[in-house]
Amino acid sequence: MSQAQNPLETTQGYAPPTVTQFSVFLDNRVGRLRSLLQAFSEKPYCRLHAVTVHEASDHAVVRLITSDAAGAIVTLREDDFAFAETEVLVVEIADHCSIAGMCAALVGAELNIQFIYPLFGLTGRAPAVALAVDDPTLAGQILRRKGYELLGESDLAIS
Repeated sequence: MSQAQNPLETTQGYAPPTVTQFSVFLDNRVGRLRSLLQAFSEKPYCRLHAVTVHEASDHAVVRLITSDAAGAIVTLREDDFAFAETEVLVVEIADHCSIAGMCAALVGAELNIQFIYPLFGLTGRAPAVALAVDDPTLAGQILRRKGYELLGESDLAIS
């Protein structure tokens, strides 16, 4: 006789706060990056907090983090920019924390860092970095235990 299993059993886990990163595809033409940045400068409700450019010979991929993900989607669609969305961790680097310590904690857990870049314009906050890793949930748990603060979309909103 087999034992019945309860299909409703679940385990609740920790889900770290994440922030939406936009990867915008641009033709490598004079003025395209300016056009992208200008589109956001005309939207005061959607401030840029991070911009990084990865260029190839015929195109560039621009990674952006904004204060308003929904507003960024509207802006990108209105101006016909091709983009993709990815959830990333945003880690505050306070006085008692360091980027090297953060990397050491993640390497100790055998987590691969896919990319990392700084954020700017976080009024009243310590410096922060955007971080993409293999397992954001595990990374979030580890970093919180090590004293790092993880920021979410609401922490980037314009007040």
